[in-house]
Amino acid sequence: MKRNAEGSGGASNAALFGEVLRHYREAALLTQEALARQIPCDRSQVAKIEAGTRVPSDQFAKRCDEVLDTGGVLTRMWAKVDWYPEVVHPDWFERRAQMEAEATAVMQYTASIVPGLMQTEEYMHEVFARYHGDSVPVEERVRARLSRQQRFLSPEGPLHVTVLDESCLRIIVGSTQIMRSQLAHLLELGRRPNIRMQVIPFDNPDIVRPASSMTLLTLPDGHQWVYSESLDLGHFSDEPAVLARHRRAYDVLRADALSPRESAALISDLMGRYEHHEQSRSERGGLDQEQLQPRERRRLRRSRPRYPRRPRPRPRQQEP
Repeated sequence: MKRNAEGSGGASNAALFGEVLRHYREAALLTQEALARQIPCDRSQVAKIEAGTRVPSDQFAKRCDEVLDTGGVLTRMWAKVDWYPEVVHPDWFERRAQMEAEATAVMQYTASIVPGLMQTEEYMHEVFARYHGDSVPVEERVRARLSRQQRFLSPEGPLHVTVLDESCLRIIVGSTQIMRSQLAHLLELGRRPNIRMQVIPFDNPDIVRPASSMTLLTLPDGHQWVYSESLDLGHFSDEPAVLARHRRAYDVLRADALSPRESAALISDLMGRYEHHEQSRSERGGLDQEQLQPRERRRLRRSRPRYPRRPRPRPRQQEP
């Protein structure tokens, strides 16, 4: 592993941001839960950010400024903080991370899993816990991945165009609740000026999908690289013939994919289905609980001590 160490103030910066957020929240006479409802987000997210254990997004800081009427203090503070002074990338991925830090454009096709640059923190946790070994703590992997996203979240960030196979949206990672939040995050990203995404739908059998995910990176000098992965290995190539083949495949995919507007509509529809599933599950849970109670009562009756019954007197038979 290699460490990208530029200082050791990340934790203290996060803690300071959390203290400032708590100050304005309490001054507004809001609880963590009340603030979370207006963001909107989970109360646990507000609690972790105030505790300095979670890095806020720029949109979170901006929304808090609006809700708490801070005059933009949190947004300005967020922009000045180096949130990731020390991160860890696998040795085989370090070169890709360095290229992303310089690239003027990143164009990629992904199958099965939402790409790392677009993942929510909860989605990352599930991916690393499920698909990767335990040689590196999950929190450390998540921290490294989040550090890669910051440059692309800026309005002046590099162009980022992603073609997603529909399976990325349908394969449930973690839970339907995590997926619903992940799809909402994709919709929010798609509204940023430097980010575009298109979906390859299931219902078009004529589309030829590549055998694996791929990424095309353009550096400031105009030089291009194609990147792909196999297991825990990263593969780079700038061979003209290889680049031309992958660029052609990518351009055809973009032409065959749904438009950004159509893709957003599909994502919204799937997000609604995940939400409906959560509501149905919650309702079934309440019904199951109601149905459980009679069973519990029967179990209690069966568990009571049994006493011998007195024999009932037999009725006398009438004589013929």
